Amino acid sequence: MKRIIEEVLQAEERVSDIIKQAREKAAAIKHSVEKETTEKVNDAKQQALVIVQTTVENAKKEAEHISEEKLKKAQEEKDILLNEKSAEIDSLVDKICEIILTTGQEKEKN
Repeated sequence: MKRIIEEVLQAEERVSDIIKQAREKAAAIKHSVEKETTEKVNDAKQQALVIVQTTVENAKKEAEHISEEKLKKAQEEKDILLNEKSAEIDSLVDKICEIILTTGQEKEKN
């Protein structure tokens, strides 16, 4: 009977050692997985940052290009308008000068 109890105690001790080793191995695996997960998350963040920076740079270049095109178009439209209306503008300038000269002459008479 004593021998059976000793064998049971030894079996319990072996089981306890096996459980302890399993817990240590599980802890090591958990630590390894956490480390790998952290590295992958950091890599993903870095890649996302690069993608965002590239996207922002491309959007900025596109916005600048659109702005330049709109300014160029506005300049062309202004030039066309001035060319089309140059006779009218000259006529208005002549009338303004005439009014100024006439008003100046009237003041001199008074």
